[in-house]
Amino acid sequence: QVQLVESGGGSVQAGGSLRLSCAASRSIFSINFLGWYRQAPGKQRELVAASTGGGSTNYAESVKGRFTISRDNAKNTVYLQMNSLKPEDTAVYFCMALAGRDYWGQGTQVTVSS
Repeated sequence: QVQLVESGGGSVQAGGSLRLSCAASRSIFSINFLGWYRQAPGKQRELVAASTGGGSTNYAESVKGRFTISRDNAKNTVYLQMNSLKPEDTAVYFCMALAGRDYWGQGTQVTVSS
């Protein structure tokens, strides 16, 4: 079982940056899939960025070149660095870990104003 706690959300102006953190309750070294998702009001939850155990990363087209996912196995934490934020990035951001089944955090709100 894995408990996930996100932090780092907030309100920024367009063009600004935020770094989200997702702290896991146990080692993430053996977790092959860690992802950041987001859900905007009235929209479906979508995958924003993912990190696999093999070291590869994947990004939604809409955030490529602006967002970076990384993991610190020593701290059991996965990060999402978000730069050049746009109003359309406004959403609740969730961390997900795939470890036998999917585990989700409670989400953190990101609001980008124009």
